[in-house]
Amino acid sequence: MKSETRNVLLKAYAELHKNIEELYEAHDIAIENNDFDNASLVASRADRHYEEVENLEIIISELE
Repeated sequence: MKSETRNVLLKAYAELHKNIEELYEAHDIAIENNDFDNASLVASRADRHYEEVENLEIIISELE
């Protein structure tokens, strides 16, 4: 894998991890405020990002 490709994939991986953390924090705040609709929404988005992170991890490891 070219270093440019690897760097872009690693950057995407790191950014998704950051987004996941922020979404789960928003989920926790929504739960504390009994805002279950929004908690469900942000948890769902976090879960989707997590799946993407897992896929990126596989791609990166296979291409190295």
